[in-house]
Amino acid sequence: MAGRLPLIVLTSPLPGDAHALAEGRARVRTLRPRGPLSEDALLRALKRADGAVTLLSHPVTARVLESCSNLKVVSNYAVGTDNVDLEAARRLGIRVTNTPDILTEATADLAWTLLLGAARRAPEGDRMMRAGRFRGWAPDLLLGMDLRGKLLGIVGMGRIGKAVARRAPAFGLKVAYTQRRRLLASEEAALGAAYMDLDELLSAADIVSLHCPLTPQTRHLLDDRRLRTMKPGAVLVNTSRGAVVDEAALVRRLREGGLGGAGLDVYEGEPELAPGLRELSNVFLLPHLGSAGAETRAEMARMAVADCLAVIEGREPAHPVG
Repeated sequence: MAGRLPLIVLTSPLPGDAHALAEGRARVRTLRPRGPLSEDALLRALKRADGAVTLLSHPVTARVLESCSNLKVVSNYAVGTDNVDLEAARRLGIRVTNTPDILTEATADLAWTLLLGAARRAPEGDRMMRAGRFRGWAPDLLLGMDLRGKLLGIVGMGRIGKAVARRAPAFGLKVAYTQRRRLLASEEAALGAAYMDLDELLSAADIVSLHCPLTPQTRHLLDDRRLRTMKPGAVLVNTSRGAVVDEAALVRRLREGGLGGAGLDVYEGEPELAPGLRELSNVFLLPHLGSAGAETRAEMARMAVADCLAVIEGREPAHPVG
């Protein structure tokens, strides 16, 4: 139909007023799912869409992409795109974008929230107070890890990993890192970070913080064997992707007392937890809050909608993937 405005589907309500960018340029339809959005539900929702703004938990599969003949762009409201079949998108000429950089500092802050909470057993203290079990100060009450002089091991020294490393000197922590490609010597010097291979880092670090993407190579990167190479009493922090860790193996190690604790913001079967994880007292659990600063989330929405509009209007998006 002549004069038809293109349709953008937001697969979830988004914070801020990013949808106002589309006024007079596109129609916007916002889904309000009551639970996880299935492949079939997503397919139906995007059937007539020209563009989509999707969440990391929404399965943008080859089947979905192949069934939506009008679709020109998928703007993922996340840095990661492991929910999108990128190969199918390339084959079909559908552009994919993401929201990098803007959430770096907020996610690094959240990683430190988990690190400090798990190392100093803050969640256990909170539960003690709420349950009325605090009977007064005692020399051995909830003894945690002193940070000064300890080694922080970072797995994946990308934007977020570097932001985490930059905060370490304030707490007196030494920093080591591992990733496929070693940083330049000047970058290592600026961050005060020493390079180690993964197994060396796991055996040496008092705290291990995960910041690698989820790929076939990093799925269960920390499996049972590698979790058993970690230093006794060490703390594991994960703000990357849940499936980087074998969660069942992690539960076993925490139960056995091989690890001092864990701080988790992401989960292998999200939103479900591995059996036994919920009951462990030495785990700090958060509901995927990495980027959950109000300004950060609103800017992510603006970036995603702006890129969606750019592609629909025949322009290059600011944040293309691949």
